[in-house]
Amino acid sequence: MNSLVLAAALAAAITPGGAAMAMTDLENRSAIVDTITDIAAGADRHDWARVRGAFANQVTVDYTSLWGGEPVTQGADALVEQWSSFLPGFDATTHLVTNHSITEMTADSAVAEADFQALHRIGSEQWVLFGRYSYELIYQPDGWKVRRMAMTGTHETGDRGLVAVAGERAKTLR
Repeated sequence: MNSLVLAAALAAAITPGGAAMAMTDLENRSAIVDTITDIAAGADRHDWARVRGAFANQVTVDYTSLWGGEPVTQGADALVEQWSSFLPGFDATTHLVTNHSITEMTADSAVAEADFQALHRIGSEQWVLFGRYSYELIYQPDGWKVRRMAMTGTHETGDRGLVAVAGERAKTLR
């Protein structure tokens, strides 16, 4: 009897609905982390196609903990255009996103969160921001896409005014 139970357990583990389902879950989780990484790494590398590919066509971004105001819903192309209008004005940026956690996931939507550290440098001046992001993602035929992203800053060092300086510098680079 024990060998029959063991055989049934092994069969379930190697057939659809057994290990295959767990692998699909792991693949989805990995793809979600890759999507989140594409936003940060793409922005640092000025790879705007990579950044754009991580977003749904409409995206809500919430930077109210940093700048005040209200969350903004806009086309992803407009968001990427905004970022590309000031980030190249920094001499360097490094957006580290870590401690990813997928808190909810269905076949077509997910909620994730991650911690971040974002360094922005012009010459010897720096602005470093720390905090966490929460993300809402949807699954589309070409993969997981962020439809909402909310940043909660926890602390910062340096000069936040470097963002305006970078914006002015970026105008001369276009």
